[in-house]
Amino acid sequence: MGSMSIWHWLIVLVVVMLIFGTKKLGNIGSDLGKAVKGFKDGVKGEEDQPAAPPQQVADKSTIDVEAREKNKA
Repeated sequence: MGSMSIWHWLIVLVVVMLIFGTKKLGNIGSDLGKAVKGFKDGVKGEEDQPAAPPQQVADKSTIDVEAREKNKA
């Protein structure tokens, strides 16, 4: 009575799938995978990875400028 057989685990799996649905379980698995990947990348550190190129702005009304310090001479 102390250990659970494969049939117990199958019943638990079926109940969980009925409660949450397969789509939601897939989303949870995907989110969990992204979180683990992000954690691994964070542990490696930024110095091990090449710098990412700047992302393109989808909104064409935004102007990208570079700020420079004004020298007083």
